[in-house]
Amino acid sequence: MQQPLESFQSRGFRFACGVVHLYIYLSKRPEFPLHLARQLLKAGTSVGANLEEGKAAQGRRDYKTKISIALKEAREAHFWLRLFHATQLVEAARLRAITSEANDLVALLTATRRSLDR
Repeated sequence: MQQPLESFQSRGFRFACGVVHLYIYLSKRPEFPLHLARQLLKAGTSVGANLEEGKAAQGRRDYKTKISIALKEAREAHFWLRLFHATQLVEAARLRAITSEANDLVALLTATRRSLDR
């Protein structure tokens, strides 16, 4: 039997958990610019929160707004992850899985947003 696809809300929550764990790791490193880690924390947790809010949307327009905000925040989180990698602030191996998930979320949310425009 094929497994059902994981819901947006589940993926958003799992991504937020990964961001929180990365933030905790980064906050324990005295040389890491904490204000950058906070930027990732805000954006990364906002993705899941907006997807969760989308479940209770008051119609298609409200749902589209929540998806749009989640997409914007996923793009921002992806930016911070790329920056951490490019500047070698965080070792590539530690960022690989969470950056891949950010890529996937951006792609899925982009496709969803486009389908809502039809």
